[in-house]
Amino acid sequence: MRFFYLLFTLLCLFSLAGMAQTGLDELSIPESHRQVVLVTASGWDSKVATLQCYSRTDANWTKHGERIEVSLGKNGLAWGRGLHANTTSAEKKEGDGKAPAGIFPFDFIFGYEKAAPTGAFFPYRQSTARDYFVDATDSEDYNRWVSVPADQPNEPRKYWSSFERMKRADHLYELGIVVKHNYNPPVKGKGSAIFLHIWRSPGSPTLGCTAMSKENLKELLT
Repeated sequence: MRFFYLLFTLLCLFSLAGMAQTGLDELSIPESHRQVVLVTASGWDSKVATLQCYSRTDANWTKHGERIEVSLGKNGLAWGRGLHANTTSAEKKEGDGKAPAGIFPFDFIFGYEKAAPTGAFFPYRQSTARDYFVDATDSEDYNRWVSVPADQPNEPRKYWSSFERMKRADHLYELGIVVKHNYNPPVKGKGSAIFLHIWRSPGSPTLGCTAMSKENLKELLT
């Protein structure tokens, strides 16, 4: 399954207003990629967007499922670091509260349960109280999921000045998937910890992720 998820799945996050289905053809997505998640916002300052899944048979893209509403960063969007060529100087920076626009692969699903939702095709990682996603720009672990070893005190401040707890007290990370933004290698200060995850409430903006209802997220991941 790992081969197929790496080969066939791609996340497209665009700030291009009114992007039509035919726009997918203009992206020159490799033929090996058969599924795309397209998120379209009305402008760079938009805090909400619509998400539509597409599947490709031969050379034709067709809609898969219903279009859904999602929320974006509290300060809109900026170009991220992904598979696309950056066409503007407005680039995402750490802590800017903006969602990254561009084309990105997915990495793995994470969540509070022991296993991924039935039917999910991605690798799964259960979050524990020792799991953190590092966003400290002065750390060699920047933009990486790191676990504090069981034989060490679970005191993340000893290791990093800033981080995301992956086992939160709320439901936001109850289920999510890591977006490969600013990956391989990460450039410090260009943004970290970008996920698709559950929203706090309908339309509530994020700090830079793309969020939606738990039901919609489960359907997307399967």
